[in-house]
Amino acid sequence: MSQKIKRPKSAPRRPARAPKKRKTIRTSRVDAFINALPVSPQRLQQVANWTIGIGLFAVVGLAAHATGVTAKVQEEYAQAVGRAGFQVKKVEVVGADRIDRLKVYDIALAQKDRSMAALDLEGVRADLMKYGWIKDARVSRRLPDTLVVDIVERTPAAIWQHNNRLSLIDEKGVVLEPVTIATMPDLPLVIGPKANRRAQDLDRLLAEASSLKELLAGATWVGNRRWDLRFRSGETLSLPEGEEAAKKALAKFAHMDGANRLLGRGILRFDMRDPDRFVLRLPHEGQVSPAKLEGARAAADALAAATAAEEG
Repeated sequence: MSQKIKRPKSAPRRPARAPKKRKTIRTSRVDAFINALPVSPQRLQQVANWTIGIGLFAVVGLAAHATGVTAKVQEEYAQAVGRAGFQVKKVEVVGADRIDRLKVYDIALAQKDRSMAALDLEGVRADLMKYGWIKDARVSRRLPDTLVVDIVERTPAAIWQHNNRLSLIDEKGVVLEPVTIATMPDLPLVIGPKANRRAQDLDRLLAEASSLKELLAGATWVGNRRWDLRFRSGETLSLPEGEEAAKKALAKFAHMDGANRLLGRGILRFDMRDPDRFVLRLPHEGQVSPAKLEGARAAADALAAATAAEEG
């Protein structure tokens, strides 16, 4: 009797697996930029660490400054330096000829803290610059205990009279110090409000007539617009407004004085405010001596003849 042999059923075939796709590594723009740098990532990490450290140090420093810790440390340091012998005990002044040295000493030693470490050199210089005589100043330390003050002085150029007060001024009109009639130096006198600020203008004006500069006794700034010049021989010259007009008038007067000797002959005033007119003011009889009166009239006649000759 025959038997049927049953074959086992074959297992169902599994579908073939698709080949695995390789993962694509995407690089960010930042990473690409870092990789392109000619510096290794390790070096960049070190730089980053240093940057963070410096930033933290700055934050701590700001916090210490805000809470007053820095100022306290500086104060303790300055006191320690002072206790060690580095403290201002002497002041050496250089370049002071006319200035009062005691005034400079008082200014230089005005600070409460005399420690060389705490000394505010710029503060000392700023205080010195408030003193009229000082044009410029340089302040420095000389260890262990000397403060050196190097001064550039202003040069007196005129005396300013205003509100019955006399003051010495330089060529720019800076007030140097008050003076009295007894102590007045032999300098031109400028009179009137703000006349000190016009001292440079007057100097430029007189440069056009150097022969008259030595004969000048003073000048009055009239109405904040023009000059009246007063000469040592007693005459007054009234100049027109405006610097250019005044220069022309003064040059013309210097020429006429050189040709006809106008100064020193008794004339009281020369008025040149009007460019087209030259007016003389003569003294009255009894106001001056007969000789001066005669001299003034002779000078006026000579000037009139010379003017008529030029016009003719």
